[in-house]
Amino acid sequence: MGVKVAVLPIVGMIMAECAQAGRMMAGKAAMSNGMSSFVFVLYSNIIASIILLPSSLIFHRPQERPPLTLSIVFGFFLLGLFGCLGQSSGYAGINLSSPALGTAMLNTVPGLTFVLAVIFRMEKVDCRSYSTLAKSMGTIISMGGAFVVTYYKGPLLLKALPSASNSSHQVLSQHSNWVLGGLLLAVDCTMASSWLIVQALILKKYPAKLIVVFFYFFFSTVLSSIVCLVIVKDPSAWSLKSNTRLVSVLFSGILGHAFQVGVTTWCLQKTGPVFVSIFAPLGIVITATASVVFFGDALNLGM
Repeated sequence: MGVKVAVLPIVGMIMAECAQAGRMMAGKAAMSNGMSSFVFVLYSNIIASIILLPSSLIFHRPQERPPLTLSIVFGFFLLGLFGCLGQSSGYAGINLSSPALGTAMLNTVPGLTFVLAVIFRMEKVDCRSYSTLAKSMGTIISMGGAFVVTYYKGPLLLKALPSASNSSHQVLSQHSNWVLGGLLLAVDCTMASSWLIVQALILKKYPAKLIVVFFYFFFSTVLSSIVCLVIVKDPSAWSLKSNTRLVSVLFSGILGHAFQVGVTTWCLQKTGPVFVSIFAPLGIVITATASVVFFGDALNLGM
């Protein structure tokens, strides 16, 4: 029984990383089809909210729900704010670069989360401990790797495959900005690390996991709608008539958001933010391979 309990968070995080990699590729597909990244974020959050509202009410019975206080609601709002900022900058960064760079930049999440966990005294630092030394070295290496990926592409290792999406990739590549995309993805990773820390703190006071996730998507939806109304002026950017856009939004909302965040939240409550964050690099192999196959991206030495 003990082994099963220990293995479940590992399996859960592997599934969550697969869903997140798929979400990034779905976002790239929708944006390649002319959809605004801000609208994509909004639609995904709306779908996730619709799914999680009844699920949270069914799963958590009224007598089991802790009372909602002003500080808890403010914590939910912070989660929504970090999520909205992270998603908006993340998809904009992917649109300027590639899903492969998006997952590669997630290498910074374990290091940033470890630093924040130390600041908030969620992790103890003992210079004589092998665990602390390993985490510190991992932080330095992951940060260094993220900067290499952002600023150094290097020679070509694997040519882009002539996939069905290759023609659209050639058009997009004319407008891509690898460094700016990397910087926007760095903002996304910073928000993701902050989100993990804040949610871990909230779950200690309000352990109703699905309700926490619902309010996160609810506030993300409210904030995303404000961003869209201010920034997105082209009516065609809102359209879901294209099958590519519709399927991408449904996949992102159901699996990439509701499922992925729900599983991550469960694992977060069971293990803590540092354990959850160390699975971030797992998506690199998945997304890098899929980017070459489905989007015609090339594989460079820097990646």
